[in-house]
Amino acid sequence: MTSAPATTPHPRESLTDPGYQAFAILRVGFTVAPILFGLDKFANLLVDWPGYLAPWIDDITPGSAQQAMYAVGAIEIVAGLVVAVAPRFGGWLVAGWLAGIIVDLLTIPDYYDIALRDFGLLLGAVALARLAERYRRTSD
Repeated sequence: MTSAPATTPHPRESLTDPGYQAFAILRVGFTVAPILFGLDKFANLLVDWPGYLAPWIDDITPGSAQQAMYAVGAIEIVAGLVVAVAPRFGGWLVAGWLAGIIVDLLTIPDYYDIALRDFGLLLGAVALARLAERYRRTSD
């Protein structure tokens, strides 16, 4: 049994399709959140981001923990932009990035709750990538 090829429904049909609605919500969320969190790595308005860097990672990265957060912020901004233009790839990129963050957090005592939250976000990023496959445009 073969499955039907992925097609893009007519735009009006897409707006009423719950699967497409879920795809659109995840695409917007995984575009905006990484960009905003990435920008905040430069301002530390939401939280003191260097405190989320495991000491062993800080030891192997050049410069200070804040300088490492600048690199992290740049990567997160790029990841959000990739989700915006190519969600089939961007969803997997964000999922991989979140996996790295989870490893970092699991090596810091008392950050397990945040690692669990990020695991939920990782599942959402995977769902985005899979839905993007279903709702891809021919130009993607």
